[in-house]
Amino acid sequence: MRALTMTKYRFQRLILIGVLTALAAFALVAWGTRPAAAQASECGSECGEPTPYPSPTYSPSPTPSPTPAPSPSPSPYPSPSPYPSPSPTPTGGASSGNSIGGLANQRFNQMITNRVLGTVLLGVNEQINCGDCISAFGSAGSFSAGIHGRKALTNNLSLLAGIAYTHYDGRGYEITSAPIGAFALRYDFTDWGSSRPFFDVGTILTPWEKARYTRSYDTSLGPVSVTSSTNASNYAVYGRAGWISRLSPRDEVAASIEVWQLWQRVSGYSDRTVAFNPFDATIADGTDRTSLVKIGGQWTHLFGSNIETNINGGWVQSFASHSGIVATVTGNGVVVPTMGNQGWFEYGGRLGFRVQKGWIVDLFANGTLGPQPVGNTIHGGVGLRINY
Repeated sequence: MRALTMTKYRFQRLILIGVLTALAAFALVAWGTRPAAAQASECGSECGEPTPYPSPTYSPSPTPSPTPAPSPSPSPYPSPSPYPSPSPTPTGGASSGNSIGGLANQRFNQMITNRVLGTVLLGVNEQINCGDCISAFGSAGSFSAGIHGRKALTNNLSLLAGIAYTHYDGRGYEITSAPIGAFALRYDFTDWGSSRPFFDVGTILTPWEKARYTRSYDTSLGPVSVTSSTNASNYAVYGRAGWISRLSPRDEVAASIEVWQLWQRVSGYSDRTVAFNPFDATIADGTDRTSLVKIGGQWTHLFGSNIETNINGGWVQSFASHSGIVATVTGNGVVVPTMGNQGWFEYGGRLGFRVQKGWIVDLFANGTLGPQPVGNTIHGGVGLRINY
């Protein structure tokens, strides 16, 4: 009985020891797993899934606060552009085309001036009827120097002739190295008495001359003026019919009508090369021409026995005028200007001093009065005339 009791007691002790051992093991297991779970919880919140190798963590650097960029101060010198700006295109082609009309006016003035200088060689400042004479002269305004005179071939027929070297200019042009020759025949009906008709027929020749013409026009980038050189020649023929009256031994008056035909040949040329000429031009060979009619008169008077005077003048009208210019202008193509008809007044005069028998010193002047392109001109000079 006692042995059974002891066995039962031991069995209970074993059960109690087992239970305590199990509780102790459970407590140890629970204590060991709690920190690991806490560590896993903290790592999961910060690093995501666990990795077999520890990865370094980076703390973000503080973001710098933006600072305002300083505004550039204006520079006194412009900064160069990385790409060159295109140069502006000039305008003004229409003005360049109109300048060809200016050339036509210059050439018309040239024809008229050449004729005025040539009439001095034909005795325009002298009386209609006088004896044989020869005169050497020089003039300014347009430089001219030469000789002219007259020679009676019969009682009614006289030869008038002269030659001169001239250098003259006008509005935009200049003529140099221009020899002028002129001659005419005059038939005076002397057997009719003191009042009678007379007739002239003659020519003026300038076979060669150096010419410079200036062409000017405006563009959007400024004015342009180009002077170019070429050669020219002038020819004229005329006929004159008039009436002369010897009022007294000291006075002679005359009235007449003249018809002229003028030609002017100009060689072709191109604009001279200059720094700025965007609308350049090329001028072809061409012949200008015009017809003139003049109605005029003159009076010659002797004061005392030593002073001679002559005044002359008349109205001139051009007709059938034609410009020979055919120009090719950049931006305009072919330009052919027109040359209109025009009227103007021509005048002349002479004051002569008889220094001794047969020797006369003359002061003379000739010119034009009128609108452009003829304009107002004057050519004056001095001469020594010898009667023989």
